Amino acid sequence: MNKNYYAVIMAGGVGSRFWPMSTQEYPKQFHDMLGTGDSLIQKTYSRLERLIPTENILISTNKRYKKIVLEQLENTTSKQLLLEPCLRNTSPCILYAALKIHAINPEGVMLIAPSDHWIENEVEFINNIETSFEFCQKNDVLMTLGIQPNSPNTGYGYIQFENNDNDIKKVKQFTEKPNLDTAKKFVESGEYLWNAGIFIWSVKSILKAFKTNLPEMYTLFCTANNVYNTEFEDDFIDTNYKKAENVSIDYGILEKAANVHVLPVNFDWNDLGTWGSLYDKLPKDEQQNASVGGKTIFRNASNNMVRTQSGKRVVIQGLNDYIVIEKENVLLICPKNDEQDIKQISNQVRIDFGEEFV
Repeated sequence: MNKNYYAVIMAGGVGSRFWPMSTQEYPKQFHDMLGTGDSLIQKTYSRLERLIPTENILISTNKRYKKIVLEQLENTTSKQLLLEPCLRNTSPCILYAALKIHAINPEGVMLIAPSDHWIENEVEFINNIETSFEFCQKNDVLMTLGIQPNSPNTGYGYIQFENNDNDIKKVKQFTEKPNLDTAKKFVESGEYLWNAGIFIWSVKSILKAFKTNLPEMYTLFCTANNVYNTEFEDDFIDTNYKKAENVSIDYGILEKAANVHVLPVNFDWNDLGTWGSLYDKLPKDEQQNASVGGKTIFRNASNNMVRTQSGKRVVIQGLNDYIVIEKENVLLICPKNDEQDIKQISNQVRIDFGEEFV
């Protein structure tokens, strides 16, 4: 394996749209959401091990999840963890990771990968990552993977690219989640891709981009005597991380930089951001019901998503287009069309029932 290849798995989010399975104490990336026997972060880690040396896979997560990460990823050591003391979006943790890698290997190229995405064709995914790594080793570019859209989905950001004969395209612009009419025009034009939030670049290129576009953050994280990968790193991060601007890598860097490129890909991807997106990827019966965890009998019921504890026996009668989620001492029953309200529901649960339930 190429010792210059690195990956940073982003695993600090709470996944509140997957409540009640996903909670502050045990977020969705640590759950076996698909009933495969592995959690989402375990699937992501094993996928990346096909191309990247195990010791070069870093995990960026909140300090409170350190124990869970080390339990679930047995090949990982504490040295591979980037422990965030507070939430500050994606720019600070990516800068932290880039400086940590640069201190070990200035020639490194790094992949930024969410911990909770579903990827069907893993061979194609790895081939795409290797293509991107090779391009970024030779060129001063910031790369992203763009998913070929199969519908005018309004839940994703879009990337417009320059239409040329090259496999790797120059990015014209990024667009946040559009309305339906705009999304339809994007897809019909053939010039847009879904933004998967998967990035590749050399550490030299991304540090240069931070220095240009987020100079205050760059200065904050740089030290005269390099603390990264030393006994002083944790104290330095605990003191300074909270001072960083709360800004995404898309807004802070990619929307400003002139050297952003995209590789259009088609490895069958889903960001697993909602119960509805999980439902889309699960096997279903003749009435389009999906069930994970327990054993469910459906009677005069259709298009339902049921997630319960392992071994639970469930009977659903006369219910159509519902999400039914059971976890320990919490039960959620919600129309699929109202799943956008789950964040608000969990906030009400916090107020009425207490913090321990969310």
